[in-house]
Amino acid sequence: MTECVVDASVAVKWYVPEVYSDNAARLLNEDCQLNGPDLLLPEFGNILWKKHVRNELDESDVRAIIRAISIVPLQIHSSQALLEGAVEIAIHTKRTVYDSLYLALAIWLKCPFLTSDDRLVNALQGTHLSAHLLHVKDY
Repeated sequence: MTECVVDASVAVKWYVPEVYSDNAARLLNEDCQLNGPDLLLPEFGNILWKKHVRNELDESDVRAIIRAISIVPLQIHSSQALLEGAVEIAIHTKRTVYDSLYLALAIWLKCPFLTSDDRLVNALQGTHLSAHLLHVKDY
């Protein structure tokens, strides 16, 4: 079984057609253990809320998607255990603690962190942390 960390930018692609949604969907169809920090769910909800505000999703779609993610085999990990490492990563990379939580989890689990956040991938390209980071388009 393959193990990986995913962020909300990937998880939302499981339900909302976007660029690289096909790549993200493969994670659900393969023998893959999906992981995320507990921050993933509030971020996921916030993305759906923004899409609703922009009239990209109606309220019933948002509700259905929220129910649907609850059945995804997604292992949620406490941010408390990851916080010290995430802050250390954030300080040294000048990236947010939010982004760094996902990276800290990937390092702890010794698996890749998949994201569709171009700015994050570009910012860490060429650093020792890039070995733990993979753009979902490259999955």
